[in-house]
Amino acid sequence: MKLFGTDGVRGEAGSFLTAELAMRVAMAAGIYFSAHSRTKKILVGKDTRRSGYMIENAIVTGLTAVGYDVVQIGPMPTPAIAFLTENMRCDAGIMISASHNPYEDNGIKFFDAHGNKLSEDIEAQIEAIAHNKARLEEGQVTGKKIGSAKRIDDVIGRYIVQLKNSFCRDFTLQGLRIVLDTANGAGYKVGPTVLEELGAEVIVLHDKPNGFNINEGCGALHTKDLREAVKQYRADIGLALDGDADRLIVVDENGDEVDGDQILGALGLFLHQSGQLKGDGIVATVMSNQALEDTMSENGLKLFRSNVGDKYVLEVMRENGINFGGEQSGHIIMHDYAKTGDGLVSALQILALLLTTGEKASKVLRPFSLYPQKLVNIKVKVKKPLDQIEGLSTELEAVESQHMRHLIRYSGTENKLRILLEGKDGKVMERAMEKLVSFFEKALNA
Repeated sequence: MKLFGTDGVRGEAGSFLTAELAMRVAMAAGIYFSAHSRTKKILVGKDTRRSGYMIENAIVTGLTAVGYDVVQIGPMPTPAIAFLTENMRCDAGIMISASHNPYEDNGIKFFDAHGNKLSEDIEAQIEAIAHNKARLEEGQVTGKKIGSAKRIDDVIGRYIVQLKNSFCRDFTLQGLRIVLDTANGAGYKVGPTVLEELGAEVIVLHDKPNGFNINEGCGALHTKDLREAVKQYRADIGLALDGDADRLIVVDENGDEVDGDQILGALGLFLHQSGQLKGDGIVATVMSNQALEDTMSENGLKLFRSNVGDKYVLEVMRENGINFGGEQSGHIIMHDYAKTGDGLVSALQILALLLTTGEKASKVLRPFSLYPQKLVNIKVKVKKPLDQIEGLSTELEAVESQHMRHLIRYSGTENKLRILLEGKDGKVMERAMEKLVSFFEKALNA
């Protein structure tokens, strides 16, 4: 059974992701990291899902069984785990979260000693150990070698300082009214705190997690409440985090959601014009709108494209010496300040852009118009390899003949097929999408 997907181990808690599996994966990770150990400490954080208690205890059991001391810090954003793992000199960090998924799901994400997500090769090595019963038995220790666990509740202050250090010291948020939706997730404490400490008037939505309401009708995937609140309170901007606060969605002062590619474009140009952009370009994924690439080119910059997933964005950033990139879904990586997508670091940079230009969000965050683009998700029974689907090449040739860009891929975390079409003629694109959806529903769900 394959364990790792596009972002760690993820699935329904208690079904796929059982306590036994969590313990086994933790033991395997501990055995792997032991070979490169400096401190024999591993940091463990989580979001606000009820199943986090079960999985956290199982992970602690697995790690201590193979000799690791565990530092538990409770609910904290995923990017905080990446930062604190390095800051606290741990051998690795573990985040228990299924990000934007509903509460029924949960996941386990790993970071190395430098706060970076693991490569596919390392994930494969950990997975191989997890499936090797003899190796797991050999890795267990006895007596004084058994690890310990302790909970630390005050590390939020370290992360807040890190966030504030990413914001220009000459700026204050005094006079700005911000609506923040924390999705009843991991950012429910730190998000409002950092914005208020920087001087903003903050109206907070969905900051009462109960274990089951994470992402439920709120946050980055459901912005209705945020859009309405921005208009109701006449706010300057609205910000929505997802369950583990590594994603950011922005709503302008009119209550309209800003497209993720436009955010990437606005920030990329801002960093370039202020002399902060490195590598003469930015990184986005194959999902990003062609208008973003054209805008970068018009400004003497290059758009590098990666596979979908923030760790792949980061790989291309490193390869090309670039310090800024992200996904249209709201994962934005400001590599000078964060090792992974960080919704709050991104929010502070957007606020810095507003303060620098003195412009309204509706204007400054839309530096170009998007080409018509549509993404449709289809639930599928089985993820049949695309190259084995009879007749698909003919369907795609028909799309390409109409001068449209297409991207078809399976979700790495759910039983879904994602179909993306983009073209300058919206009506033609809509007809092509209807035809493709019908084709795949017959091919994959018959």
